[in-house]
Amino acid sequence: MKENIVAAALETLHRQGFNATGVQDITDAAGVPKGSFYNHFESKEELGIEVIERYWQRALAGLGMLNDANVPPIVRLKSYFRALDEISRKKKYENGCLIGNMATEMSDQSRPIRERLAMVMAAWTRGIESCVREAQADGSMRRDIDAKMIAAFLLNAWEGTVMRSKVDKDRAALEAFETVVFTSLTR
Repeated sequence: MKENIVAAALETLHRQGFNATGVQDITDAAGVPKGSFYNHFESKEELGIEVIERYWQRALAGLGMLNDANVPPIVRLKSYFRALDEISRKKKYENGCLIGNMATEMSDQSRPIRERLAMVMAAWTRGIESCVREAQADGSMRRDIDAKMIAAFLLNAWEGTVMRSKVDKDRAALEAFETVVFTSLTR
């Protein structure tokens, strides 16, 4: 039952947002009685943290492509962001990134959610940073900017790209992201 609630919450919160979703919406989507929610979670906030963790675990699988030593690091970075865009494109740019959505909506409302999001974003940045370091080492990316700063910038710019894609409902923001990032940072 807990698994059904988490899975339904992930989909519902991603589609509607945290504040627009009630416990009843989640339990209805999960097909469980509302009372059963409180057998597994003390609050919707606690469930929100669980949802962030579940979404992050899915995202980690994709992040692994940045470690493929058989592919040049610049190619990996481009492929990674294109793969993320492909996910959005298949969903018609409707939901965006749950991590970015929750960060925008909940950072000032829930300290536990904000802290979990900060940990996720730091880990995500580190995953990108390792590939950036490889690109700097092979000379395909600028070395005059710290790899950690570039990685943070890439993630921040990516989240803005996702937000803009939700508004425009197309991949123009990705094209701008790729053009600016890979002309400004590469050699």
